[in-house]
Parts: sequence; structure tokens; C-alpha cells
Amino acid sequence: MDVQATTPLDPRVLDAMLPYLINYYGNPHSRTHAYGWESEAAMERARQQVASLIGADPREIIFTSGATESNNIAIKGVARFYRSRKKHLITTQTEHKCVLDSCRSLEAEGFQVTYLPVQKSGIIDLKELEAAIQPDTSLVSVMTVNNEIGVKQPIAEIGRICSSRKVYFHTDAAQAVGKIPLDVNDMKIDLMSISGHKIYGPKGVGAIYIRRRPRVRVEALQSGGGQERGMRSGTVPTPLVVGLGAACEVAQQEMEYDHKRISKLSERLIQNIMKSLPDVVMNGDPKHHYPGCINLSFAYVEGESLLMALKDVALSSGSACTSASLEPSYVLRAIGTDEDLAHSSIRFGIGRFTTEEEVDYTVEKCIQHVKRLREMSPLWEMVQDGIDLKSIKWTQH
Repeated sequence: MDVQATTPLDPRVLDAMLPYLINYYGNPHSRTHAYGWESEAAMERARQQVASLIGADPREIIFTSGATESNNIAIKGVARFYRSRKKHLITTQTEHKCVLDSCRSLEAEGFQVTYLPVQKSGIIDLKELEAAIQPDTSLVSVMTVNNEIGVKQPIAEIGRICSSRKVYFHTDAAQAVGKIPLDVNDMKIDLMSISGHKIYGPKGVGAIYIRRRPRVRVEALQSGGGQERGMRSGTVPTPLVVGLGAACEVAQQEMEYDHKRISKLSERLIQNIMKSLPDVVMNGDPKHHYPGCINLSFAYVEGESLLMALKDVALSSGSACTSASLEPSYVLRAIGTDEDLAHSSIRFGIGRFTTEEEVDYTVEKCIQHVKRLREMSPLWEMVQDGIDLKSIKWTQH
């Protein structure tokens, strides 16, 4: 139940990859023999499969090691290429860590970054975005689907604003590609980050879409043999990109079916938990939301202790990338969740291979342990006695 962290490899993807792990092991950049040509043909077919899923031209797809690298290339690459004229970038406070950290490192280089707040729903205010754009803004970076609360940003509207103000628009679509329909031309997206292991593909591979017309230029982060149009040097790992391509093709075929199924299971999980437990809050906008990512706060229960109690279910209390710290999630803080509710939140992930039985088991165990933990909580007892916790003056010992 943690498919936002990673997904299992779809067996169809493994089937596509196997030949390139054993028989067809040529370097796709070898020009002088059939081993190289076979691998190159496979690499180009994969490029076509990725492009087709997002409505791009295959020449606009650059293979990378994953969405973290893609986000770094997009943000640092665009900022540095246009630095002589433009020194300002815009992003949001709820982006993935690798976007925020890329922006932080650019600030150290002398760039100015605006971190837009989000509304209680988790969605940005488009008027605030318009107001934040300056004459020297080079890039706006806003994620499509949030990895912690599943909120969908109005990507097409943001794309329109950026294109009318002649600012490049990057979106981190790691959690959205293959799950909801995306078209880079309709949505006026100039750069997009894609990850393999969020869409039932292999780990260690991803892609970045970089628009050709009007052309977006990026400064390469990695020096070397000039592969991938000079934007990402290093031998392209054929078996991994074949896997990414196959995962994109399968996602395109299954998207509608998966979405219906996941929506049904998501509704089942939320309704069954909510009807059996009082004081459960769903974080993020319920309408503009990807159903496979559900973030619930269970008032008066410590999230970490609930995770421990549910040890036979894989869940998380936020992002795997930042769960090393005991701080409450910065995404929940940004949407204005109370500190205590932020500490009591759990993220449930539902994916292509999640079964109804697994959802029912998770719901049953969750209800059982929340009730048990609440009975042990003095706060819960006080609330049952009608005491308003906010009115209490706690003394420090």
C-alpha cells in the first residue's frame, strides 16, 4: 500500500527487458557492428513509446537515471543557460525535495526563487502565480500530482499563463505519467520529468521531455561523450530504457481501466474507514485529486505508532525521500494542517496490482489499531469528556 514510493515491475515489462540483459548486450552507441545497431534500434523504439504516452516527438525525450536527475537537469539546466538575461524562477512550497533543493542551490549561485504558497486544498492560486512572474523569470516549475497528498495542479492553465508570458514551464510528472492523460502540447508544457519505477518499470531509469519548438535550451550537468543530444552524457542502459518504454506502452493501454479500478478501491478504502472511525480528515482537495494517493489524518493518534502497529502493511507517513526526519511533512504544513494532525497522518497508495482483499485487510487493521491507540490516549479521553484541547494551557516540566 505504498505505491507512491515505488511500484512492482509489471511482468510484461520484464519480458521486454530480458533479451537486452542477456543476448542483445551491445552498446547502443557502437556504430560499427550489429550488436550496437540492435541496441540502438531498441533504444529508439523505447524513446517512441515514452513520447507517445505524453504526445511528444521522440527527439524531445532524453533518457536519465530517474525523475530526480530530470528535475535537476530541468531546473539547473534552464536557469544556467539563460542566466545572462534571466535570474528568477518560480516553484511551489509543496514540490518534491529534489526540486526544492535544486532551487536552493541556485539561490546560492545568485538566482532569485519565489516559493509560491498553496491554498488549504493544496492547489496554487493562479492569480498569485501570474503576479509572481517578473520580466527576468526564466522558469516556472509546478508538479502535476503531489507525491504525499495526491493533489492535481491545474497544469493546462499554468501552461497557458507561462506561454502567454514567454516563461518556460517545467512539471515534475513522476506521479502522474501513465496514470492520468497528459499531453505536452495541449497543456503547453516545455519540460517534463518522468520516472520508471513509479509506473511499474525498472528502478534507476527515467526521462526528461525537452521541447524542440519553440526550442528550450539547457546547460548539461554531466560532461562526457555527448550522448542524448549532448544533454546527458553516459552510455544509455539499453535494458532499463527498454523497460521504461514498455512500461509507458502498457500504461497507455491500461490507463482507463486502471483509473476506474483504482478509483473504486480508493472510494472503498476512504468510505469504510470514515464510517467506522470519527475524527478522520482527508488531506488535500478531494475533487482535484489522483485517487491512488490517499492521505488521512487520524486525530489523537501518533502516525508513527499507527505505522508500527500496522507492521504487516506497507504504508508511510509521507515521502520515503524525507522520512528520515521526524519533522511533520512540509507538504502538510504548507496546506495549513495543524501540527498534531500532521503528526497523525498516513499515506495509503493504491496501484495496478492492489487487490480488494488487500484494501479490506488494511481498512480492518487500521480501524482496529486506531481504536486501540485512542483508548490508550489521554487526549482522546479528554475530548470524549467534552474538553476543548485548544483551550488547555500545558505546562512544561
